[in-house]
Amino acid sequence: MALPTNDEIVDDLSFFDDWEQRYEYIIDLGKQIPGLPDSKKTPDRLVKGCQSSVWLDVDDSKGPLHFNVDSDAVIVQGLLALVLSAYQDKTAQEIVDFDIDDYFTQLDLERHITPTRGNGLRAIVGRIRNTAQALL
Repeated sequence: MALPTNDEIVDDLSFFDDWEQRYEYIIDLGKQIPGLPDSKKTPDRLVKGCQSSVWLDVDDSKGPLHFNVDSDAVIVQGLLALVLSAYQDKTAQEIVDFDIDDYFTQLDLERHITPTRGNGLRAIVGRIRNTAQALL
């Protein structure tokens, strides 16, 4: 099952009355991500700067970048789904050009997650953007 687009997620979240419902939605999104096998949870795929363990695997062999991610925390897996909705199967140029700050502002996300989760989210985004930038 494909994740909703970032625009669909923004629309979906606007229907919820409170952040508890939004968190449940985000966690449910994370459950749609298949995760990584243990063999791919290697130190080179571990994203530094995250409170939880987060692994990021990139497949750029067919043009658009495809990301496989995993985390040991359910809320982080949900946050990864939000990031993937913006970046999955996009070209390196589309990733670099995408305004992730505007997307996060539309989600009103960073006001509702802890600063350490916010830093981890930025680390994940940074790793994806750096990967895309290196391919340009």
